[in-house]
Amino acid sequence: QVQLVESGGGLVQAGGSLRLSCAASGSTFGSYAVGWFRQAPGKEREFVAAVSWSGGTTSYADSLKGRFTISRDNGNNTVYLQMNSLKPEDTAVYYCARGAVGYTSSRPSNYNYWGQGTQVTVSS
Repeated sequence: QVQLVESGGGLVQAGGSLRLSCAASGSTFGSYAVGWFRQAPGKEREFVAAVSWSGGTTSYADSLKGRFTISRDNGNNTVYLQMNSLKPEDTAVYYCARGAVGYTSSRPSNYNYWGQGTQVTVSS
């Protein structure tokens, strides 16, 4: 059974930074891509970023490039999302998800394990 636990969310002022962590159980964590998604109230879940199994390939939502950075530490079964220059519109619940394959994807249907989410609130 794979479990993903997000942490690092909280309240931050606009322009500030947060680093989210996604800790995973399971010895095969390093074989799969991991993605971050977010969902704001009243909106659909949207893709944020993803990292391939090795960490060698990353992908981002176009609107977030340059502000967010995804990385992974397979030795510690953890994936990180560094978020800089945060804006009020970044307010959402952020979820990490483990992919069904090793390459990155922006499609939620390509991820088969999900965490419970961590709330990020950016005040203006």
